[in-house]
Amino acid sequence: MIIKNMTDAELSAVALIEQQSFSRPWSRESLRESLLSPANRFYVCEISGEIVGYIGLSIACDEGYILNVAVAPEHRGKGVGRALLSFVIEKHAQELSFITLEVRPSNTAAVSLYRGFGFEKVGERRDYYRDPTENAALFTKFF
Repeated sequence: MIIKNMTDAELSAVALIEQQSFSRPWSRESLRESLLSPANRFYVCEISGEIVGYIGLSIACDEGYILNVAVAPEHRGKGVGRALLSFVIEKHAQELSFITLEVRPSNTAAVSLYRGFGFEKVGERRDYYRDPTENAALFTKFF
């Protein structure tokens, strides 16, 4: 398992994972625009030459905002999401006062993962998600 900076070359693979993971996925062009933003950091996880997951982080001053975390369906439950989150925390903890993210409360695997890394529920965003409509739980890890 290799985690590395995402490049344009991985956009198609990441866009496919995005399509497989979310009811309202980002388009390839939206991913590309986000990748090009100087405030954002995107990382991919590669296994045997195949991109199997990615994570995006936006940095504003000393604040970190996880944009997305997604793992290809056939690689879920194998530690890819854990490895990506661990990588981002270790790489950016010294420069950030916190990292925050939104998650569907019904995504119990993700909620469990975040809690395991010390993220605490700090609030909700009403009707944040669509297809189906659901509140977003806000989780934050303070450094």
